Amino acid sequence: MAAPSVLITGASSGIGAVAAEHLLQRGWRVLAAARRVEAMASLAERGVEVLALDIAEEASRQRLAAAVSERVGALDGLVNNAGFGEVGPLETMALERARAIFEVNVFGLMGLTQLLLPAMRERGSGRIVNVSSIAGRWVSPGSGWYGASKHALEALSDGLRLELHSFGLQVVLIEPGLIATEFAAVADPSIQQAQSCPIYGRMMRQVRAGWTSVYRGASSPLLVARTIETALTARRPKARYLVGHQSASVTANRLLPTRLWDRFVRSQMT
Repeated sequence: MAAPSVLITGASSGIGAVAAEHLLQRGWRVLAAARRVEAMASLAERGVEVLALDIAEEASRQRLAAAVSERVGALDGLVNNAGFGEVGPLETMALERARAIFEVNVFGLMGLTQLLLPAMRERGSGRIVNVSSIAGRWVSPGSGWYGASKHALEALSDGLRLELHSFGLQVVLIEPGLIATEFAAVADPSIQQAQSCPIYGRMMRQVRAGWTSVYRGASSPLLVARTIETALTARRPKARYLVGHQSASVTANRLLPTRLWDRFVRSQMT
């Protein structure tokens, strides 16, 4: 039998790169896509099929979908991992930056999914794994726009799961906690800018200190990669998988009254 095929977006580093290598070792035919194609050279050397993707650009999504169709037809698995975030107070973050977050984390993700879904639906099988975040369940100060994009992904995933069930497709959410990736470094310039704000600077300095503290315990991306494998292969996968450092906070957020939860978060980061 042919190896099952999976496309992983955002595979140039972090969770995506580790997941691509892990699934390749587990016998999958792995297609990996990202803007920084050169950063995936080591994956290509191992046998991963590397493709270019700027997920925020429609033409780039269309080119990728055409390449996937030509190479494998209908995918067995689609791992929507590409995403990014910036940090700053809701009042002061420019709307153009907020739109950029949504273009990648929401509209780009769904635009690519819409292109790849028909072949999977017509075949009547396949898994879509959306990599969300604990920020999709609760939001810390300064992370409102990023959290909003992940909240949106949670809702879209719920909708897809219900709509695609009768076609034999399954949709799974992965909700990582704090993972040792480039995310913190990518978000750092926006944090530094926010720290200079005369209104929210003090709060953002405390937010950064809180991040620095909790990220010391960040989990390995391999933990998430193994969870992605479970989401792709379990006979009856869960709708959601919490994984990694601080992911248990979602349970605490759900159990505590909002007033108590807010007090706890403020005590840590404001």
